[in-house]
Amino acid sequence: MRIATVTLATRSLDAVAAFWEPFGVPLTRDASAVRVRLGHTEVVHEAAEFDGTHHLAFTIPTGTFDAADHWIGQRATVLIRDGVREFEGPAGWNSRSVYFDGPDGQVLECIERRDIAPGHDGPFSAGSIVGVSEVGVVAADVLATVAELGQVGVAPYAAPPSPSFAAVGDVHGLLVLVAPGRPWLPTTDRIAADTAVTVDGGVGTPVRLGLDKLLR
Repeated sequence: MRIATVTLATRSLDAVAAFWEPFGVPLTRDASAVRVRLGHTEVVHEAAEFDGTHHLAFTIPTGTFDAADHWIGQRATVLIRDGVREFEGPAGWNSRSVYFDGPDGQVLECIERRDIAPGHDGPFSAGSIVGVSEVGVVAADVLATVAELGQVGVAPYAAPPSPSFAAVGDVHGLLVLVAPGRPWLPTTDRIAADTAVTVDGGVGTPVRLGLDKLLR
């Protein structure tokens, strides 16, 4: 699944713009939204009030993990848990990640997916980011949502779903479905935001993932 656009809420457009400017990514702003271009994905932040925290992950080219880790560390606060900075992915993912603090409390992640062939030359920069790899979405009933997505060909990835967690999609793009009240790793206190999210993933039939969440 190639994620072309993600639209989500932010409590502070100023914070989003100020966070991303040092990264050198293409950014535009108007009175109601900040748009950030990250590889093949545009992330649209719209002003709204809500509770909780969003999660996004960005694919980095295979073979660039150490360079990306250093690049992120110069521009943001890396999130460390129990002394661990580099996290191997779940069983079957063949990935590793570095997490970092984003604007408005977001939990952001750069993920190297080793099942994607290497294809990068030169130093790591904003232009090295491939695109959004994961979008965190709260689902009132994770298993029922997985079943509904399966009807349009969006299947569980790498492992069977559980009542509190499921990744659906493929190595190029995933929805990470979590139950209400679950924190985003590697934190223990940043609870997933149960608020509006729209993901443009090239799905032929749009699927509502709740009243204010949409995959299309």
